[in-house]
Amino acid sequence: MLSIKWKLISPSNIAEYKYIVSPSAKFLFNKYFIIKKHFLQYDNLLFLKINLNRNGFEVLETDNGEEGLNILELQNPVLVILDVMLPDGTGYDFCKYVREKSDIPIIFMTACDEEVNVVMGLDLGGDDYVTKPIRVKELTSRIRAVLRRRGINEGREENKGYIISGDIKLEPLKYKVYKNKLPIELTSIEYKLMLILIENRGNVLERNKLLEKLWDIEGNFVDGNSLNVYIKRLRQKIEDDVKKPKYVETVRGIGYRWAMDVRER
Repeated sequence: MLSIKWKLISPSNIAEYKYIVSPSAKFLFNKYFIIKKHFLQYDNLLFLKINLNRNGFEVLETDNGEEGLNILELQNPVLVILDVMLPDGTGYDFCKYVREKSDIPIIFMTACDEEVNVVMGLDLGGDDYVTKPIRVKELTSRIRAVLRRRGINEGREENKGYIISGDIKLEPLKYKVYKNKLPIELTSIEYKLMLILIENRGNVLERNKLLEKLWDIEGNFVDGNSLNVYIKRLRQKIEDDVKKPKYVETVRGIGYRWAMDVRER
């Protein structure tokens, strides 16, 4: 028995859970989710999501076991990437609980590669493990290897999805952005910033939340002044009139939001 209580929710009250499903585009062919321990200095979740998206994987995320079970129940992902340390238990507890109900592939994500920890995870039903800091190429290869062993078809050729917002088109798998069918050259930070805003479209993102999410994968901190510069540069590249922005709106005293409707294909 688990030492913690996890409950499942129904579609009727799903809106109560702020982070239950990443707003990642539904056009991507496979659903994965990452359970993480809050914000990790070396494992930038957004960077990881972007790179997994580029490799054809949709990432659904949560930061605790209870919501992870809700995602399993309501979203039917094909693989779990599971942090050993969770705020409401451990990854081992989660894995043991899930294995009583499902044979979904599970890859453990841990900062410790000691044999006893690795063996424990595998004995409880884990299919593989990766150690932190996460190396994206290694993780992608391990995901595909686990899927092959399980006989799960990626179906890469069938995925031709993209996101449209106004006259902007985003192709996540190709890491490309277009405005009026013309390519836009964005830096990695500008791309990450735009993706964060689009994923949270219509919602106001506080400045401190944006700063946290924009922490560079190498650990280079993005401060408040830098955020102002990145917002300005992004607007210069995507807005028709930077003085009257229709995409990136400023909510005075709070932060920013993506104001334009988004369609996923």
